[in-house]
Amino acid sequence: MRNKTSAATMIRLLEQARYEVLPTAITEDKILEHVPRDRVITVTASPSKGLAATFDLAERLTGHGYQVVPHLAARMVTSRSELAEICERLTGKGITRVFVPGGDAEPAGDYADALSLLEDLTALGRPFAQVGITGYPESHPTINDDLTVQAMWDKRRYATHVVSNLTFDPTVIRGWVQRMRGRGITMPLLLGLPGPVERTKLLGMATKIGVGESTRFLAKNKGLFARLAAPGGFTGERFLEQCAPALAPPEALVEGLHVFTFNQIAETETWRTDLLARLRG
Repeated sequence: MRNKTSAATMIRLLEQARYEVLPTAITEDKILEHVPRDRVITVTASPSKGLAATFDLAERLTGHGYQVVPHLAARMVTSRSELAEICERLTGKGITRVFVPGGDAEPAGDYADALSLLEDLTALGRPFAQVGITGYPESHPTINDDLTVQAMWDKRRYATHVVSNLTFDPTVIRGWVQRMRGRGITMPLLLGLPGPVERTKLLGMATKIGVGESTRFLAKNKGLFARLAAPGGFTGERFLEQCAPALAPPEALVEGLHVFTFNQIAETETWRTDLLARLRG
């Protein structure tokens, strides 16, 4: 039986859930059809599509009345002059939030990592009210764990919040939040979790974005595999419930969810609203 504190925590986080989407040709129509205007939408950046696809979709969704957070992948930006142009473009369209990952591409110019771009954003006068950075609860395939925690510390002066990368293990989240806060990183956290998605699609993408440990965890937990294979795919409800005790204390500073939709946009919003309805009884 779910206790009242866990239920209240889950409700609070689900009410503050934002959706990450991929900038494909049909993403805009999916969002307009299925997502209310009170959801924050984040738009990823990929080397194959370039930043233009991210910014174009972000601007169109902003025009439709959404709060939108384009991903400003540092390695895809060539120079401070290009960064200044990007800032002018986005703020001119009313965009006040960005998310700054390093990105998977080889550096296109001056920025080898997110920190160097964040420093230049500050030098340009902090044009965005909110700036998010990545947190890695699990191992990243190309970054040592100690470096990821140190990187959050280094970025704390330039960012406003942390978005955690995917993990499927609640014990990892509990330990990571404690370590992060113990190191004096006090930025609010948005907990990353997957929305409903087909098992093969989820696992295939997970190994590409730095959560290889999760696939090993899933291999040891056949019950989760069964849930992933079930109609509707992995929903994250039990994961969220198991994380809730660690996310509930005010000192954890966990403000909401960052839901990786993998463009299963209608399914994600249905899952969120249905779960909220059940939790509220």
